[in-house]
Amino acid sequence: MANKLISEMGLPRSMANVFIARNIVTAKDALSLSEFELMEVLDVGLEEVTRAVAHISEISCPPYQTALSLLEQRNQNEYLAGHLPTRLKGLDAALFGGIPFGVVTELVGPAGIGKTQFCLKLALLASLPTSYGGLGGRVIYVDVESKFSSKRMIEMGLSSFPEIFHMEGLAQEMAGRILVLQPASLSEFTESLQHIKVSLLQHNVKLLIIDSMAALASGEYGLAPPKHHPLGWHISFIKSLAECYRIPVVVTNQVRSQSRDEASRYLFQEQSRAETIEDPPNFNSHLVAALGIHWAHAVTIRLVLEFRSGQRVIKIAKSSISPSMGFCFNITSSGVSLLDDEGVEMMGPEANTISWEGHIGIINYE
Repeated sequence: MANKLISEMGLPRSMANVFIARNIVTAKDALSLSEFELMEVLDVGLEEVTRAVAHISEISCPPYQTALSLLEQRNQNEYLAGHLPTRLKGLDAALFGGIPFGVVTELVGPAGIGKTQFCLKLALLASLPTSYGGLGGRVIYVDVESKFSSKRMIEMGLSSFPEIFHMEGLAQEMAGRILVLQPASLSEFTESLQHIKVSLLQHNVKLLIIDSMAALASGEYGLAPPKHHPLGWHISFIKSLAECYRIPVVVTNQVRSQSRDEASRYLFQEQSRAETIEDPPNFNSHLVAALGIHWAHAVTIRLVLEFRSGQRVIKIAKSSISPSMGFCFNITSSGVSLLDDEGVEMMGPEANTISWEGHIGIINYE
C-alpha cells in the first residue's frame, strides 16, 4: 500500500500533478513528510495539504477487519493448506490434524531423545502413496549430522505398513522419493537453499526437513556469540518456502545449558563424560533451546522432546491454536509411539522449560 502511486489515488488532477511535478510519486513519499514540509514543497495552503494527506492515508492504509473475518480467513487458509498426520493419534488431535502446511514446525530436545526418529517417520509418511494416507510426493531431507538412515526408515516402514512394504518394488519407489542433502557447513547449506527452491517446483516436493539447524550454526561459530543471529536470513528464507509452496517444513534444534554462574554452552558439543557425572549441578542447570529467542519467534509450532521422571515426553510448547499438551512416548521398531493418546495439559513453568530429569549419563558424546 505504501508504494501505491499518487496518480492512482483519485486526487484532483491539479493536485496530483503538483505532487508528481515535485517528485512525490508514491503514498510513502507523501506521508514521510509533515504537513508543513508539504506546504513548502508543493507551494499550496494548509487546508489543501490536509485534505490531500487525509485522502492518501485513507486510500493507502489497509482496511479494517473484524475478528470474525480473520477467523474465517484462517479457517480457509488451513483448509487449503492441510496437514501431514504424524499417525500419533493424541498429538494429531492436539495439533488439529498433524504438522501444518505453510509454516515452520520445530523439534527441540537433547541429543538422543528421538528428534531424528521423528523426522525419519515424517519423511516416510510424506512419501507414502495418497491411497494409503500419505502425501504421495518427494521429500527433501537436509541431513547436517549424517544421521539419516535408509535402513532404519525401511525398518519403520515394514513395522508400520507391512502390507505396503512387502509389495514388490514399492519400498524402493518410496525410498527414491526422498532426496538427501548433507551440507558440510553453513555456507554450503546457504548455497543449497536456492537449489532446494528450484527442486520444490520441479520435483513435487511435499515436505522439507532440516536436521539440525543448531548443528549448522554451532559448526560455523562455535561458542562465540555472533553480533547478529547467524541464521536470521536462513529462517526468513525457509519460512518463505513454506508459505509460498504450502508445504510443511520441519527443523530440529538442540538444547544448551544455561546456569546462573557460567556462560551457556551447547550440550551436544564435545565434553568429557567424567565432567558430566562429577559436576551434575552444572548439567542440571536450566536447559533452553540452542538457537535462542530470535529463532523461537520465527517458528510457528515448537514441539519439545524431553525426559520427565524417567519417561520420554513430547509436548506442544508453542502454537497459536493448540493447548500445551504433553504425551509420553517410546522409540519402537515403528518409530515414535505414544503410550497414551489422552495426554496431559502442561501448566505453568513445565509448559516452557526443557527437562532432562534423571538422565545425566545418557547423552552420547561422539
